Amino acid sequence: MVRKNHRGQTQNQWADTLHEAGHPLGKFRNAFKKTIQLYIMARFKRILLKLSGESLMGNQGYGIDADRLSDYARQIKEIRDMGVQIGIVIGGGNIFRGLSGSQKGFDRVKGDQMGMCATVINSLALSSALGAIGVKNKVMTAIRMEPIGEFYNKWNAIEAMENGKVCIFSAGTGNPYFTTDTGSSLRGIEIEADVMLKGTRVDGVYTADPEKDPSATKYSEITYKEVLEQGLKVMDLTAICMCQDNNLPIYVFNMDVVGNLRKVIAGEDIGTLVHN
Repeated sequence: MVRKNHRGQTQNQWADTLHEAGHPLGKFRNAFKKTIQLYIMARFKRILLKLSGESLMGNQGYGIDADRLSDYARQIKEIRDMGVQIGIVIGGGNIFRGLSGSQKGFDRVKGDQMGMCATVINSLALSSALGAIGVKNKVMTAIRMEPIGEFYNKWNAIEAMENGKVCIFSAGTGNPYFTTDTGSSLRGIEIEADVMLKGTRVDGVYTADPEKDPSATKYSEITYKEVLEQGLKVMDLTAICMCQDNNLPIYVFNMDVVGNLRKVIAGEDIGTLVHN
């Protein structure tokens, strides 16, 4: 399929038009054609990218793998360069998980607060990795901890994204008993994202856990109603219901394969779409 801009022009026609009109960018016609191509390819204007804390471990058993972090940063830069506005939520399970802590004797509220702090650590790490490759970004926190991060405000976040910055939302919702899945649903709805992209270590939603059941088959798309009826573990119940009620689709894909994030944005069918 030939992708076109809002005037019905292909990327080459758009670049030629700018050149013929004497637009300052027209003199860079050949180089600009590639940039325009990336811009037209993007099927989403604004996304909320949800990453699990565990994914940052790479092949380690704990903490943050520098190579995995760099891979993620480069993939995020790639879609930022396509003109996509990006909000990100990262879990904290590679450092501490509140619910698991409560099962080991921690007070649940204190455990969840420790988990919130873990998400801030991961967010700062990603912020640093993005900054190292020239991607402007800001860390926003659901609880006040300036100057580590800016206290979250919807309008400031949207303004930053519209100006080309990547916003990294940390500390969940700022409240105990809510997961980062729920936090990502909330932020995705608030920033009016077109879609939530859930980057995982599997390539979509399956009829059963593919790591435990070799006969499990993948859905190319599935409705929220079907997810709830079948008890599929896409996200926790609160997060799913929030997305369903507010018509925020979720696209589940394997973020650990380098290049997959760009493929999702470009419209390739490599994961599972969850929708109403």
